[in-house]
Amino acid sequence: MKLPYAEPYKIKMVEPIRVSTREDREQWIRDAKYNLFMLKSDQVFIDLLTDSGTGAMSDRQWSAMMLGDESYAGASSYFNMKSAIKDILGFDYFLPTHQGRAAENVLFSTIVKKGDIIPGNSHFDTTKGHIEYRQAYAPDCTIDAAADTQLEIPFKGEMDLNKLEKILKETPKEKIPCVVLTVTNNTAGGQPVSMKNIRETSELCRKYGITLLLDSARFAENAYFIKTREEGYADKSIKEIVREMYSYADVMTMSSKKDAIVNMGGFVAFKSEELWRKCQMFCIMNEGYITYGGMSGRDMNALAQGLDEGTEFDTLDARIRQVAYLGSKLDEYGIPYQRPAGGHAIFVDAKQILTNVPKEQFIAQTLGIELYLEAGIRGVEIGAILADRDPDTRENRYPRLELLRLAIPRRTYTNNHMDVVAAALANVKERAASINKGFVITHELPVMRHFTVELERAK
Repeated sequence: MKLPYAEPYKIKMVEPIRVSTREDREQWIRDAKYNLFMLKSDQVFIDLLTDSGTGAMSDRQWSAMMLGDESYAGASSYFNMKSAIKDILGFDYFLPTHQGRAAENVLFSTIVKKGDIIPGNSHFDTTKGHIEYRQAYAPDCTIDAAADTQLEIPFKGEMDLNKLEKILKETPKEKIPCVVLTVTNNTAGGQPVSMKNIRETSELCRKYGITLLLDSARFAENAYFIKTREEGYADKSIKEIVREMYSYADVMTMSSKKDAIVNMGGFVAFKSEELWRKCQMFCIMNEGYITYGGMSGRDMNALAQGLDEGTEFDTLDARIRQVAYLGSKLDEYGIPYQRPAGGHAIFVDAKQILTNVPKEQFIAQTLGIELYLEAGIRGVEIGAILADRDPDTRENRYPRLELLRLAIPRRTYTNNHMDVVAAALANVKERAASINKGFVITHELPVMRHFTVELERAK
């Protein structure tokens, strides 16, 4: 008999979580102005808001933290992180930051100016926010297939090279500070990008003399999909695949709270010493000195260890299997999601469930609230609220996809928790025909409104 799969780790510590009543949750979400971000953590039973900084670190990472060097300048922890970035990713120069959006801030403060064009494959919220805050533009060049949630292709997050070349051809070079390739493509459903597409995007950038930036929060998961889905890579290690991925890039930004499995930390890394030096001023101004940049020594040590562990096949295999498991349970209940299952999350197709809610009343947000009321499960809207307003017209943007992201923290929940999530969604689906009103905005910020937006039920 073939033995069943078991996770390659055992649990050393547990944390109790609170079970609440529907009456409790109705009051709590009302007090939170129907914004799932505004809930208190102890008001949530299963928290799938994000996989960023919410994973369980390993015993080796905790041990590394105890050896953290908290010197203001030149700490040994900085050099541990430097060695890991060089050995695993191949970059000679980097600046540590407290998380990924800080890395974007340091880089974009240096290279982006008003009126610039930064094309990419579905820029995520902070990336687009940093671009549009600087009165620049972030055109989406994702392949059209990503908009069909039921289409199953192996690399659904890719850059459409024809769309990209049209922009590069029609825009003066000095107006394009970089092209952003996000691996995996979060906004499109945690979908990967093939090595072929990374290489061809790089070649197109070289042709037009444009810098290629890899947004790398989930680069290791992307490498896993290359290994398991792309011809010619089955016998290569994750680390070998990662090194090839970054051989095509000029710059990378990383929120290390994902694939390096730390609670806090990030960095921006460079092939160019000149650009590294230019960015140092904004690192010092906004983050800290260039050898700590908003991170403690203990966090840099944990990050260095996490980069190594996070690029091992068994770690990634266990993580992505759990995402696929949740997808398989949703299949049993006939719940539509962005197929195939992504690397870090399941993205439920809210439009196909709440067919009676008008798009102006935020379909995915409505589904997220209904799931929370059903079972205390917190996800996050990837839809019209996150899409923000058009920077010129200030009208709401309505994306092709209205998704409820259920991001699974690494090594945190069991498959029993995934069973609860699937059953709760099935219950919401059963009563979906009776849900015909969503929500309207009563307060919002001009950029990245989804974090603090306030809502009320539509009349």
